[in-house]
Amino acid sequence: MQLPFSREQFLDVFRAYNDAIGIMPALLVGLAIALVAAAYSRSGKKHRAIAAGLAVLWIWSGAVYHWGFFAKINPAAQLFGALFLVQAGVLLALGVLRSRLKFEPRGQGSTVIGWALIAYALVGYPLLGAALGHGYPNGPSFGAPCPTTIFFFGLMFWVEGKIPVMLVALPVAWAVLGTSAAVQLGIPEDFGLAVAAVLVAGELMRRRLASSATPLGPPAAGHKGIARHA
Repeated sequence: MQLPFSREQFLDVFRAYNDAIGIMPALLVGLAIALVAAAYSRSGKKHRAIAAGLAVLWIWSGAVYHWGFFAKINPAAQLFGALFLVQAGVLLALGVLRSRLKFEPRGQGSTVIGWALIAYALVGYPLLGAALGHGYPNGPSFGAPCPTTIFFFGLMFWVEGKIPVMLVALPVAWAVLGTSAAVQLGIPEDFGLAVAAVLVAGELMRRRLASSATPLGPPAAGHKGIARHA
């Protein structure tokens, strides 16, 4: 995929974006931390609140970053922004209106993976960007599409039961595009997108296979009788 912009133009967009939005990256990190804390609360309303908070992050990335800034150097950002708003709509439909998403971190392996992705999105990602010479305000900050998507994937590991395919389809597609662009532009922190997408896809399949497996029940009464007469 040939990109219609250079690495310098890409980073210039982030400089303009970060300069324009002021303290919003810090506020969005605060929202993310609040969503993580909510997942550990006992409130029955937490599930809708987390889904709504994630929708806010996708709306911000789509409307503010893609439409407001990225579209200036990439016409495809108009479509990307629309798809991010669609993803927000999916979250609101499944998590708020239909209440189908239950966020319950339980200390199992999936919870640990979720924590690892969340920590990378909020801490590891900006530190790696700074170490590579394009940290804030000269590179992606939280609220931009890639760290936000990694954070989203982390919370998907805390969803109870099967993970809806329609909930992760667009984020996985974005991870493919984002990783391809990151390779060409030399943004190694975005390689975490591919790792997170593969992990989520594997977890989705694992849960579906586990739910479709039929447990073996006790032997039938006739079989017991045969065993007794043997």
